Amino acid sequence: MTTRMSGAERRDQVLGIAAVEFANHGLHGASVEAVARAAGITQAYVFRLFGTKKALFLELVGAAFDRFSDGMSQAAEGAAGLDALAMMGARYYESLADRTTLLLQLQGFAACGDGEVRDLVRSRLARMWDTVAGGTGVDPVTVKSFLAFGMLLNNVAALDVDEVAQPWATGVRTRIRPGLFEHITTDTNQ
Repeated sequence: MTTRMSGAERRDQVLGIAAVEFANHGLHGASVEAVARAAGITQAYVFRLFGTKKALFLELVGAAFDRFSDGMSQAAEGAAGLDALAMMGARYYESLADRTTLLLQLQGFAACGDGEVRDLVRSRLARMWDTVAGGTGVDPVTVKSFLAFGMLLNNVAALDVDEVAQPWATGVRTRIRPGLFEHITTDTNQ
């Protein structure tokens, strides 16, 4: 006996399947047909749920960015300054283990040739900036350095650098200790 899914359950199922499809193939390479087939539904039903392929992509990319921002905000709750920044950094690093979310973010950046995608990614990067700046109270140069380091971590995680036994890979795998950003301030970088 097969149980029927509610509309919300079906929507969640499609989002999960589509997340992997878009993470691996991007906006233009992903196949709505493959998503529908994996979900056991028609393409028409996917379009009825989300409108367009791009709308589905935008929802997934936005949610991927939000998971990182929300996680950092929760991790630093009640803290401030460099202590909050260290807590955010630890959570950010942990979040990189969710490969689908990571790749969705990177696919969002890759698809910024499309104006709607660019607007969404800008808004989510702005939210990430505001999360770090507002949650820590640190100056803009420190926020910029923290987020730039995060982008390096994204790339290293996407490259599965843990599997590479070369000096450069060993270098980028080095652990960062608390206090990394203590010397990076607007005052020291004018």
